[in-house]
Amino acid sequence: MNKKYLNISEVSELLDLKEHTIRYWDSIDPNTNLLRFEGLSTKSRAGTRYFNRENILKLKRLKKLLYDKGNNNYSVLLAKEIMSSKKPNFSSIESSKLSILENPKKTEKFNQILKNMRILLK
Repeated sequence: MNKKYLNISEVSELLDLKEHTIRYWDSIDPNTNLLRFEGLSTKSRAGTRYFNRENILKLKRLKKLLYDKGNNNYSVLLAKEIMSSKKPNFSSIESSKLSILENPKKTEKFNQILKNMRILLK
């Protein structure tokens, strides 16, 4: 990266993310009136988003959390919690996954919910 700041189309191409996804992550949540994720861009007075190296690293981390290997791994809320903490508590996430997998009925129900969500998101 030679330039100090990149615009959203350059970052979109660099990270293989759609521009509207980056805008969504960098927007204000109407329920809380807070940014969904802090520090994803630097905005000009006119509201144009610019991205420096630190911003791009945060976007890469967020993308990896949400879309590692093309799969939806976590919700945006969980990703926000992980990104905002210095040391994410993955043990609680892993233990909740294990408790689901230990009970076949819960596993089946969980898989059905995921299947329905994927259908809705298409």
